[in-house]
Amino acid sequence: MNIFIQLFITFFKIGAFTFGGGWAMISIIEKEIVEKHRWIGKEDFLDLLAVAQSLPGILAVNISVAVGDKIRGNRRSIVAALGTILPSFLIILTIAIFLTPDLIKNNETINSIFKGIRPAVVALIIAPVITSAKAAKIGWKTVAIPIVTALLIWSKLPIVSNPILYIILGGIGGYLWHRHQLQRLHSIEKGGEK
Repeated sequence: MNIFIQLFITFFKIGAFTFGGGWAMISIIEKEIVEKHRWIGKEDFLDLLAVAQSLPGILAVNISVAVGDKIRGNRRSIVAALGTILPSFLIILTIAIFLTPDLIKNNETINSIFKGIRPAVVALIIAPVITSAKAAKIGWKTVAIPIVTALLIWSKLPIVSNPILYIILGGIGGYLWHRHQLQRLHSIEKGGEK
């Protein structure tokens, strides 16, 4: 099957059958692009996920664009992004045409469906957090970093609850750790030369 069609169908399915936003989509995206189609590896997926979260915009669209680009090119990025966006657009358009807000609010069936979806969305959000933590090699020694960061963001205190602060601090910390490791390796090599 043509790669354009495969990309479109894959991301159309992801966009059509995922409720709960970007985090809920991560496990489905990972299954489709890493495990099923093998378009990118697990490590590349985690890197793309970190970049997609750091960029402004919708997480699923950012990932679809990055995956399309990774598979060689802008046209594939556009096809993947269209596949992700189109289902939501069509659903919202249908709702806007046929349903009024009062009908949705007062309809017990629709309210019951949404109440049933909520626990599933929580599970869809927790699953990728756990698999990403394992793949990123977050162990018991480093688990404090994401926990403390999450608690500080959740605290709603003016300065420390800004997620952008932790993205910047994480980037700086990663850079400094990498430099430290390179200096340590360099000093070990110099010590071996004597």
